[in-house]
Order: sequence, then C-alpha cells, then structure tokens
Amino acid sequence: MANTLQRVLRATMARRFSTDALVEIKPGEIGMVSGIPQEHLRRRVVIYSPARTASQQGSGKVGRWKINFLSTQKWENPLMGWTSTGDPYSHVGDSALTFDSEEAAKAFAEKHGWEYVVKKRQTPLLKVKSYADNFKWKGPPKSAEQ
Repeated sequence: MANTLQRVLRATMARRFSTDALVEIKPGEIGMVSGIPQEHLRRRVVIYSPARTASQQGSGKVGRWKINFLSTQKWENPLMGWTSTGDPYSHVGDSALTFDSEEAAKAFAEKHGWEYVVKKRQTPLLKVKSYADNFKWKGPPKSAEQ
C-alpha cells in the first residue's frame, strides 16, 4: 500500500504543468468569485508592521506585516460593557492576515479589490547600553554651588 502511494506521489510530482493553464488574476477579481457578500467587497484596510511588545526581547516577529480592516460599526453592549460590532471581518487581521513583506500585503489587498493605506514602520533609535555603565566613574560629584 505504501509503495503504491509513493509511486502515485512521484508520478504527480514528476508531471510538468503547462504555462498555458495559468490564468491571470485581475485586481479585485478574487473577491467576486469567492462568495463574499457585495457590501464587503469594497473594504478599506490598513497595512502596517506591528511594533514589538514591551516584554519581547528578541527579534522573532519583527518585520512582519499585517492587514487590519477598518471598522466603524462598533457599539458598547449595555449589559456587559463589552464593545460589540456588526462587522464579521473586524477581528480577522489580528490573527490571520500576516505577511513577510509590505509588497506581499499590498498584492493581497489589490488581488481582493480592497482599498489600502500603508502605515510606515517606525524603528526606534536604540542606544547601546551595558550594565557596567551603571558603575562607571563619571567624575567627582557636583556640588550645589556649581
């Protein structure tokens, strides 16, 4: 059984694909055929690179780009005080739409026909610090007269 499966996989991997079969996708065309309701086709999104969290020391998630949907349909739930929304895509960008580059995020938004705004990355100026600098000689103490 395993040998048969391996032969089938090798045959499909060895098969060459014709470039004639590739279809050019026009901007906004994916949203039209994906079954998304008409009112959600023309969305506005923000493309940004999130900052590091305060507790993050390394550079693990730095340099990633995200897409967030702009949502204006929010209200406060009177019973619990939670923020509610009627937008089904309001929380999609927080977890799912992450890209390796700004260009990939732009291409994805254009492919779906979304208007986008790009927020440029803000890189903080980091000073080189050393724990030993806390104990370095900085000269004699200054008196109140000076």
